[in-house]
Amino acid sequence: MSTVREIAALLPEPSQLRAHLRALAVLDAAIGDDPQFCQYTFDTSWGPEEEAALMDNGAGDEFSVLFTPAGVLIRGFDHESEMSPYTTEDEQVWPGVIDDVPATLRPLLDEPAFYDEGIDAPTITVCLWREIGDTAWRTGSAVVFPDGIEDPDGSHFLFRLLVDRSPDSVRSHFEDYYERPVPLDAVRHVLAGHPLTPATALALNPAALSDDALLQRIATHPEAAAFLAGDGEFDVARTDPIESIILPNGLPVEPVAGCNAGGTHYLCGPAAPDSARPVLYTDSEGRASLVAESLAEALTLAVVLPSWHDALSGFRPPALNADYLEDHPDHPAVRDHLLAALGLPPATEQQVLDRLLTTAARTVPDGFLPRTPDEEEAAFEPLVEPSATAG
Repeated sequence: MSTVREIAALLPEPSQLRAHLRALAVLDAAIGDDPQFCQYTFDTSWGPEEEAALMDNGAGDEFSVLFTPAGVLIRGFDHESEMSPYTTEDEQVWPGVIDDVPATLRPLLDEPAFYDEGIDAPTITVCLWREIGDTAWRTGSAVVFPDGIEDPDGSHFLFRLLVDRSPDSVRSHFEDYYERPVPLDAVRHVLAGHPLTPATALALNPAALSDDALLQRIATHPEAAAFLAGDGEFDVARTDPIESIILPNGLPVEPVAGCNAGGTHYLCGPAAPDSARPVLYTDSEGRASLVAESLAEALTLAVVLPSWHDALSGFRPPALNADYLEDHPDHPAVRDHLLAALGLPPATEQQVLDRLLTTAARTVPDGFLPRTPDEEEAAFEPLVEPSATAG
């Protein structure tokens, strides 16, 4: 028999558990095509100074891990368990499961989301907790488990990925759930706590960040389209450049967006289902620069760092984006909302700035500085000299 008492001895420290649960939520969102079908989510604003990691498999089984200033409470519900409130005569929590929960954490069990309509008890078959300053996970000391059942409280089933946190096990879970291959290196990257870059997200689900999928999301999300066409200077309705261009490296170019100042964004290279195309920007004054390694990165840049042109002119934080933030103090919330709407990974100003400068440095040496056809001397000037992209 495997019960919560064995699970308690195998769980990591709260900080490690929180990081792992956040990674599971990031992976689920990146691999899946629709957020409503994600099993693992992480809510950073569950309550005042409270965060919640949630799992719901859509079949009636779920758990929540609540991180609070007083400690951590883990509640799980296996709908087939004989310890479910629905199996008891008075429809109450199985004796002993929550009796020892300390007063500092007990109010967390009153959360309305943990109650089903028509039953006066939280939906719970297993509970663990750890107060601030404690050195071990605790469980009910007086629980008497039903005989003859291998996993009576559902803890082994529910918390499998919290106990076995290996990349192989996590990868196997998501491959089974989504019924498609998941790259192990990308899973390792996220579980190690590294930021989810557009490149990693593309590896986890090529279809979700394909050019066609992203353009379709823009077309069906008026708020995102309006921001991109205005402050983002990435208007996908403007695909008629001032003049034609060709690249020294011979790659084809496809206009994908324009801006109010007469500039044009191009996708460089042949379209292919599972490969990203770098994005080149040309302005109306005969200057050009690579700005992103993919359309996903270009959209992230436009949303997170509307003042990216200033970065190529040498501006750096905190001056970079300062004027924009002064005029748009709600931009951090708008940024996060738009990234989620477009299915793009979260990103900070520093992350997109670093990617921009690294990509821009490739413009000249990799043959992306364009010229007009049949005019050998009509090459564009770099928006920034390669040396200026450092740091």
